[in-house]
Amino acid sequence: MRVAIPHGLGREEVRRRMHARVGELAGFIPGGMAQVEPSWPSEDHMDLVITAMGQQVGAKIDIEDAQVVCHIDLPPALSFIEPLVQGAVEKTGRKLLT
Repeated sequence: MRVAIPHGLGREEVRRRMHARVGELAGFIPGGMAQVEPSWPSEDHMDLVITAMGQQVGAKIDIEDAQVVCHIDLPPALSFIEPLVQGAVEKTGRKLLT
């Protein structure tokens, strides 16, 4: 699944905000027991491993000039909630960038 979140902040400011707020991501995942493990293989790319409710989901986030693009690998068992996840990613992404 691909979710693009537009911004007008510039790459450096988006990077700064994402580094500062990545620890808040687990709080946006329902259930209250999520773990989020971020890594930054490059300055404009973040990988995430999200573990919640017995499931593990991988995500890749790319910072671009005018948008942040999230690629989320939902397991087939969770494909039915893709619209919910997409909406949550868009909403959370906007919050984290403000």
